[in-house]
Amino acid sequence: MIRKAKAVWHGSGRAGSGSLSSESGVLADTPYSFRTRFENEKGTNPEELVAAAHAGCFTMALAFGLQAAGFTPTELSTEAAVTLEQEGQGFRISKSALTLRAKVPNLDEAGFARIAGEAEKNCPVSKALNATITLDAKLNI
Repeated sequence: MIRKAKAVWHGSGRAGSGSLSSESGVLADTPYSFRTRFENEKGTNPEELVAAAHAGCFTMALAFGLQAAGFTPTELSTEAAVTLEQEGQGFRISKSALTLRAKVPNLDEAGFARIAGEAEKNCPVSKALNATITLDAKLNI
């Protein structure tokens, strides 16, 4: 399976701007720039997209893990907070902090922690990140 996205950029790093498009069309000439990345102007940025990818990947991996263990969640809600830090002359994503709130009937805390931990380690985005990954998982039956 191969998934594709495209970035187009015009101008310099600080004053220029670009757009992102995905093969599925979910991103279609979505604007990004220095200002959307570092100054919170409306638009997206690579770190926000990594955070969305990590939250989505982990949550789906968890749903499959719960299913394999015989549990059906009522709701799985995950936020990923990606940290961008300066490193030398550039930057790096140093951390992705996952915060999970879950409603899973008939599952105890120990089983939940084990399955959630396995999902965090085995989701493809977790494996792709060269960053510290933390997981704060809470079960609300």
